[in-house]
Amino acid sequence: MKKIAIYGKGGIGKSTTVSNVSAAMTAMGLTVMQIGCDPKADSTRNLTGGENIPTVLDTLRLKGDAELEDIVFTSETGVLCVESGGPVPGVGCAGRGIITAFEKLKELNAYDIFRPDIVFYDVLGDVVCGGFAMPIRDGYADEVCIVTSGEMMSLYAASNIASAVKSFGARGYARLRGLIFNAKGFEGESELVYKAADETDTRVLYQIARDTHVQQAERQGKTVVEMFPGSDMAASYRELAALLLEDANI
Repeated sequence: MKKIAIYGKGGIGKSTTVSNVSAAMTAMGLTVMQIGCDPKADSTRNLTGGENIPTVLDTLRLKGDAELEDIVFTSETGVLCVESGGPVPGVGCAGRGIITAFEKLKELNAYDIFRPDIVFYDVLGDVVCGGFAMPIRDGYADEVCIVTSGEMMSLYAASNIASAVKSFGARGYARLRGLIFNAKGFEGESELVYKAADETDTRVLYQIARDTHVQQAERQGKTVVEMFPGSDMAASYRELAALLLEDANI
C-alpha cells in the first residue's frame, strides 16, 4: 500500500487532480481509497455524481458511532471515498476532523479489510498546523505532492508546505515528491513555478494544462477520465497516475 498526501492552497485544483488520478488508477485495476481532509467535504464530489457523501464527523455526531459502510462509499468508477468533514461552523478545530477520521478508519481496520493499493489524502494546504499536518507528521503518508499554480498566494502556500514536509522528513516521516503544476495559463507562469521549485529544493513533477473538459465534466459531477476518456486531458491524468505509481511495490 502506497500512501500519498496531496497538499495545496484552497481552490488550486487538488480535489480535481486527485479525483481524476484516482479514477485513472482504478481503471488500471488498482484499488484506490481517497480521503478528503477538508471541512468542505467536497474532495470526492466528482467521483460520486456531484453529491456529497456523509462525513465521518457528521456520522459520529448523528449516530454516536460508525461502521465502515457508514463512512466508506464506492464510486461508480470503483474508488473508495471517505470525507473527514469538520466541526459545526464557529465551533471546534477543523483539523480535529482529520484526526478523528484517521483514528476511526484505523479502529475499524479499514486498510486491512479493503486492502487498497493506493491511499490518497486530499489535504487543505493553506495551513499546515495541527490536524492538517497529521498525514505528514504521524507517518500516515509515504510521500507528499503539492499542487500549485504560478499565482503568488499559491506559491506562498506551496513554500510553507514544503518547509513543513522537510521538517518532519528529518524524523523519518513523509518525503516531498515534488510540485504538481496546475497551470492557470498566464504569461511567465512556468518560469515562476520552476523558480519556486528550485528555491524550495524540489522539482516540478508534472504540469497540467488548462482544459475546458475539466469544467464540462465537473458540471456533470464526473471526472474527465470517466466522462472524456479519449481526451488529451484524460491522457494527462493517466500520465500523472503512472508517474505517482513509480517505485510503488504493487
